[in-house]
Amino acid sequence: MSRPLRLVIFDVDGTLVDSQSDIIAAMTHAFDGMGEPVPASTDILNIVGLSLDVAMGRLAPDLPVDAHVRLVEGYKNAYMALRITTGAAQSSPLYPGAQAALEALHADPETLLGVATGKSRRGLDKLLEGHNLTGMFITQQVADFHPSKPHPAMIAAALAETGVDSRAAVMIGDTSYDMEMAKSAGVAAIGVSWGYHPTSALGAADVVIDRFADLPDALETLLETTT
Repeated sequence: MSRPLRLVIFDVDGTLVDSQSDIIAAMTHAFDGMGEPVPASTDILNIVGLSLDVAMGRLAPDLPVDAHVRLVEGYKNAYMALRITTGAAQSSPLYPGAQAALEALHADPETLLGVATGKSRRGLDKLLEGHNLTGMFITQQVADFHPSKPHPAMIAAALAETGVDSRAAVMIGDTSYDMEMAKSAGVAAIGVSWGYHPTSALGAADVVIDRFADLPDALETLLETTT
């Protein structure tokens, strides 16, 4: 007897790909371009996953909203310029084991894959194209159309699009925002230790894995106990 469909939703930056060099470079360009002090690299990585308008507010809380808007535009332009220069596969390489894990899950007819990311539609499209992942994810939730993480809107939309019950869904990410979003949406949460937030920040996770090879067992355990 086949099992019900399950939905496995991935964060992108810090979970599937390591894009920190371009993120820090683009943020540096945005702040330099406005003559503002550049935030520390650790502070920049701490906001990865948030929508850019929210991220700029946290990085530069003393600046007015119109300055945040200019920082967002400066960041977007710099990031896309870097992406064009080096290509997505080189500037945001997949983490070890990510490709094999995605292919194995995609090959399972009872598993649907999704993305919930702070990236824009344009940014996600370029990344998926660069890594030949176009068509891998049946539901793709981006920052253009949702409140910033940890608001549960992205996961709610993914569940609605796929028709999968929340008890058969899981969110995989590297930040506290991902884990809190999952809990708010009523789905299981798997944290990864290789991303941009320390594991100590992933307290809302049901489990934290150290490598993609550990993902199948984590999925079986969590989704069997929640369905």
